[in-house]
Amino acid sequence: MRVTVTAGDPLTAEADLLVLGLWEEEPPAPPVADLIEPGDWSGKAKQTLLIYPRGVIPARRVLLIGLGKRSSPDIDLLREVAAIATQRARDVKVERFACALPVVPEHTSETVAAALTEGSLLGNYRFLEYKTDIKPEERRDIDELTLITLPDAAEEAMRGVARGGAIARGVNLARDLANLPPNVLTPAQLAERARELAIAFDLPVTILGPAEMREQGFGGILAVGQGSANEPRFIVIEYGAHDTDAPTICLVGKGMTFDSGGISIKPAENMDAMKMDMSGAAAVLGALHAIAELRLPLHVVALIGAAENMPGASAYRPGDILKTLSGKTIEVLNTDAEGRIVLADALTYAQRYNPAAIIDLATLTGAIGVALGPHAIGLFANDDTLAQRLLRAGEAAGERAWQLPLWQPYREMVKSEIADVRNAAGRQGGAITAAAFLNAFVGDYPWAHLDIASTAWTDSKPKAYQPKGATGVGVRLLVQALRNWTE
Repeated sequence: MRVTVTAGDPLTAEADLLVLGLWEEEPPAPPVADLIEPGDWSGKAKQTLLIYPRGVIPARRVLLIGLGKRSSPDIDLLREVAAIATQRARDVKVERFACALPVVPEHTSETVAAALTEGSLLGNYRFLEYKTDIKPEERRDIDELTLITLPDAAEEAMRGVARGGAIARGVNLARDLANLPPNVLTPAQLAERARELAIAFDLPVTILGPAEMREQGFGGILAVGQGSANEPRFIVIEYGAHDTDAPTICLVGKGMTFDSGGISIKPAENMDAMKMDMSGAAAVLGALHAIAELRLPLHVVALIGAAENMPGASAYRPGDILKTLSGKTIEVLNTDAEGRIVLADALTYAQRYNPAAIIDLATLTGAIGVALGPHAIGLFANDDTLAQRLLRAGEAAGERAWQLPLWQPYREMVKSEIADVRNAAGRQGGAITAAAFLNAFVGDYPWAHLDIASTAWTDSKPKAYQPKGATGVGVRLLVQALRNWTE
């Protein structure tokens, strides 16, 4: 779906569907007001009313949608409003529709246009690749959304459309990857998708197979993947490598394309959802797509450890001791705590770039869902400045994070009596001890860990722009944080 901008009066637009966002307790102006029956409209947030002007204005249909109170504007609500409008447009089978760009207190036209573009493209997302019983007309997507602005706001709005479009395409890429079935998206195929992304933006890419990883000493990733017929990969993509003045940011993603739990096997119920255990890797690739499209002046290195955790005859076992890329050793107590082992090698590799910051994303622990539920990303960091950057970015992007402690007593909990660290430390504080384990592999570099285990997948529809399945969480937060880095 294309999103375009035009300047003019929305009430003169010839559109199959015209969307007008209205504030609560502020009645619409004539002639639209004349088309509404008393009591049909209040303007409460997300309320909708479809009306047929029948020649009163050029538009064939008008969708009124509530923006809530003008005194407390909400940018994330604008994303939802745009998603609702797009889904209604699809319901009434229009190919193109128009939306008047609202004037939102305390926000620029660029910000508003970006939010509407994001919401529309995210709300239009459907994963239909494996549906064979859908009629061609039901597969059709909307061709175009036109944002109608005041003349002096058009240039700002176009910048917002470019930004919001790039971010939404990154999120939808991440959703596609995490929604793919594990018999399709193996570690090798994830590496191939990453290669395609790199080629599309002319970015250097390196993919290490088992032989190269063995030669270099990737003992963590190799151990986790050794029980599967689908061999692991390590993926490196560089963006802005020639910009020597730009800070280097390493984005590290957990890429478990399927996680059975290995020898410490998971319960059968809901194991099918473990295809999304590579959502951290998906978010890193989605963010990279967005920043490459936006051409941010940064040096970003994407690092992904891709593996499949299976209970084969050659699988690693509880009781094993692994030597990682860093030289540190890990005592394996639970093979289902495999993500942190994969990340240990990736975090070590990141230090080769002498980065200004390392940020990892991982569906790491079920414990983060117990602590925070489905509405917040768990944030851990060894650097307060970096933590604040990410907290602010999450708030602005609509992907809020909450920081949890990483005190020394938690780090003591992951020490092993027979190795350097152990990969499990009991049920108490599980999300924190997992982060404390990762902390052992980042050296003195500023580092943050985003545990997205409870936010990467949804079986409901918590927001209009979030369909069931993979959410693509983390992309918007990362892009916002990286944009802020350049300002």
